[in-house]
Amino acid sequence: MKYQTQKIAYPYILCALALFAVQVLVGLVAGWVYVAPNFLAEIFPFHILRMMHTNALIVWLLLGFFGAAYFLIPEESEREIWSPVMAYIQLVILMVGTLGAVVSYAFEIHGGREFLEQPLWVKLGILVAAVMFLINVTMTVLQGRKTAITNVLLMGLWLLSLLWIFAFINPENLSLDKMYWWFVVHLWVEATWELVMASILAFILLKLTGVDREVVEKWLYVIVATALFSGILGTGHHYYWIGTPGYWQWLGSIFSTFEVVPFFLMMSFAFVMVWKGRRNHPNKAALLWSLGASTVAFFGAGVWGFLHTLHGVNFYSHGTQITAAHGHLAFYGAYVALNLAMFTYAMPLLKQREPYNQVLNMASFWLMTGGMCFMTFTLTFAGTIQTHMQRVMGQNYMDVQDSLTIFYVMRWGSGLAVVIGALLFMYALLVVRRKEVIAPGASNPASSESTPIPAE
Repeated sequence: MKYQTQKIAYPYILCALALFAVQVLVGLVAGWVYVAPNFLAEIFPFHILRMMHTNALIVWLLLGFFGAAYFLIPEESEREIWSPVMAYIQLVILMVGTLGAVVSYAFEIHGGREFLEQPLWVKLGILVAAVMFLINVTMTVLQGRKTAITNVLLMGLWLLSLLWIFAFINPENLSLDKMYWWFVVHLWVEATWELVMASILAFILLKLTGVDREVVEKWLYVIVATALFSGILGTGHHYYWIGTPGYWQWLGSIFSTFEVVPFFLMMSFAFVMVWKGRRNHPNKAALLWSLGASTVAFFGAGVWGFLHTLHGVNFYSHGTQITAAHGHLAFYGAYVALNLAMFTYAMPLLKQREPYNQVLNMASFWLMTGGMCFMTFTLTFAGTIQTHMQRVMGQNYMDVQDSLTIFYVMRWGSGLAVVIGALLFMYALLVVRRKEVIAPGASNPASSESTPIPAE
């Protein structure tokens, strides 16, 4: 680790992992409600569990992005973070806002807009924290070296923060409300977050593979161009049935079809960089997570997104379990796995140790990824049956849900595998095994706990 202020990333990673644990555990409870609908109905109704599950997901991913930025920007800019104090204050504001939102949800105090349920004071706190972050990292980059990675990362983070302003706009007209709502929800995850993902992935692969920076930057700019080209007008696939003009059905269908391209390019980029790489980096777990993130993102966000994005298909399938299948695999591949890749790469450097518990870390990857893939398959089958029975045959919603119970049981089992994998990941990343007792007179070999990893 070359710069002292890279240590700012450490508390961000810890807070992100804590919220990650909350997210998957609450998700497991919510998944059981599908099997036993009255479970915890009087204590924590399903809509409260769902809010906690989705909000914890969004906040811990953002904390991971912020931590990644504080880790990579000093190295890319070749200077320390402009104001470490501001970075820690930002973290406190975010965590206080998160805890405040959870308490508010428990007392049925929320905004009512899906994913944007936070009370007004929490939304303002998030905005203040975002502004502090942008000032901090922008000043750092402006005073240091400029690279394609920092340029794309800053573009993504600035757009991400500016789009948050639409979370405060809540017109009475329902169609306008949903249009502005999608400005945040869609343009975050299918435009600006893709820029953040591409820049973080480029940084990790640059360090792990040793490929020339010029090659990485060319790929990065192509990925960014396709992400923005497809993602902005691709918002139209959410405008099909909310009262907007009919031309959005064609615009949404055409441009959202192109949204597969940046994810295919990111997957190709990751594998080509590893193939061209000439560095045998010791952190094999970080490499596995990086390749896994780009691959699962392509299938989750690209392939499963395309399955129901055309308006002729979406007319029947929107709002079914097919949507849930796409959402789970897309978020896991594109953003969850990417953050875990960054954590796996950064933590040994932050703690000045060689990578440790890599076998357990890689086992957690296969457990989480396998569980999430099985969950996606079960939800896809459930959604297909639901679409036919409910939307084509016109059967009663609750009767259809009763017929899907076997799929919800399998979905819960796969969710349990994801939770076990997540807890195993945290153990592998945070818990260092004690040194074995050395017999008197025996030599003490170098230990992964005491040998610092060489600076890159």
